[in-house]
Amino acid sequence: MQHVVDLVLIRHGNTAWNQTDRFTGWADIPIVEQGEQQAVEAGRRIAAAGITFSEVHTSLLLRTKQTAEILLAAANHPDISHHATWRLNERHYGQLQGMNKQEILTEWGKHNYHLWWRGYHQPPPALTLDDPRHPHFDPLYALIPTADLPRSESLQDCQRRLMPWWHDTATPSLKAGRNLLLVSHGNTIRSLVMHLDHIEAADIEHVEIPSGVPLVYRFDKAMVVTGKEWLA
Repeated sequence: MQHVVDLVLIRHGNTAWNQTDRFTGWADIPIVEQGEQQAVEAGRRIAAAGITFSEVHTSLLLRTKQTAEILLAAANHPDISHHATWRLNERHYGQLQGMNKQEILTEWGKHNYHLWWRGYHQPPPALTLDDPRHPHFDPLYALIPTADLPRSESLQDCQRRLMPWWHDTATPSLKAGRNLLLVSHGNTIRSLVMHLDHIEAADIEHVEIPSGVPLVYRFDKAMVVTGKEWLA
């Protein structure tokens, strides 16, 4: 069937924590100059491809909102509706949040590090409810029941959190012929790519989402993927 609509996925531009290998998760860290330039370049590539959008969707975290704003400005894009939801947040890393790779290796070892970082089923050690990193202390999540907020997430948990957004928000808009821009996070996008590409749990650890590179999915009227392209 003929291509009808586009979904463009992009991981936010780099932050200072990305540059120092710290696990960011739900910590609200802004992008740095390198991340801004990644967003500008992504906007130019999208404009050169002739893609325009009806809606942009981000997580509640600042780094995705900054990336979206800079990208659309660089693309000289007309004003569109912006939507933000916690369901598009990065995977919550529990006790690993804020730690760097070497600290995690020293405390928990290489096997656990790889299992938590790249695996699908196993979440990192969870936060306690009184840990200041728990999302219920953050005003951003004041309207979300504490029981629904993660203390740690596996990639599988992240995907379960994401899929209601995909089915209830994104899919109806795409079916209505509205091109969507999704600015989110590495693991959230990996979760959606896993669903769209029918990737098995054993293989998802090999899927990497680079920062600032647009990934275009093209759909027909039946929401079947008819094409996929990195604008690299």
